[in-house]
Amino acid sequence: MFDDFTLEHIDLGDVSIRVRHGGAGTPVVLLHGHPRTHTTWHAVAPRLAREHVVVAPDLRGYGRSTLPPDAPGHVQSSKREMARDVVRLMARLGHDRFAVAGHDRGALAAFRTAMDHPERVTHLVVMDGLPVVEHLERTDVTFARVWWHWWFLGQTDKPAERVINADPDAWYRTPDPAAMGEANHADVWQALRDPAVVHGMCEDYRAGLGVDREHDEADRAAGRRVRCPMLLLESVHDDIDIHGDPTGIWAPWVAGPVNHQLIESGHHQAEEAPEQVAAALLGFLAAPAPPG
Repeated sequence: MFDDFTLEHIDLGDVSIRVRHGGAGTPVVLLHGHPRTHTTWHAVAPRLAREHVVVAPDLRGYGRSTLPPDAPGHVQSSKREMARDVVRLMARLGHDRFAVAGHDRGALAAFRTAMDHPERVTHLVVMDGLPVVEHLERTDVTFARVWWHWWFLGQTDKPAERVINADPDAWYRTPDPAAMGEANHADVWQALRDPAVVHGMCEDYRAGLGVDREHDEADRAAGRRVRCPMLLLESVHDDIDIHGDPTGIWAPWVAGPVNHQLIESGHHQAEEAPEQVAAALLGFLAAPAPPG
């Protein structure tokens, strides 16, 4: 897995980030979602590395990346802090400008990186994600029933960690090792059985219900939009369209057009359709980056 990639733990001061990187060409960062680690990209990253430097970190609080002590409002797990990690990590690796692609919770961090650091991001790829505020403002019975884990992981009166840590195998469901990739499966399950990681993932969702929404609202009120080209990859067999057409929801957040492609997969695109995902990313990233 990840032949010819370098595995490092890079100290950014308040956090240590586990990261794999390799390849040659213009740089692209790949951000995983919940409850995965960076190894979810094991079949995509080598395909991209033929034309790009590929950087795949564990998000703070996930996998083997650390998380600072809990802070008021769960700000330590905000997507703004995750975006800052991306920028600092890439600077440490020698990259001032880069593309960023994110799936699920990683899509939120990728979006926040493009919004907060437009001078750094050349291309944005969102895989099955919407701005948090768009989900929360559209919450109804259907959304609450289907995406109920948002509220379970995000509440604090009766923290979810106690339930999950009592029996991680009963809470989490993953494909078998052959379908996921043996090493990917092992890496994910090592993380899921670590109470510190479970807490980090819950804090991610708690930030999503509060401070992340506030950041989205402030951007919208100020008229800030994503300035770089954006690609939305939508899984055919997932439900990111639960609120309607996701391209229409994204349109007000992006200065240019929302490029859109369907991926023949369920939720975990990188694992289920790596060739199609890699082809979509390579095609999109081939377009010239706008001036910094």
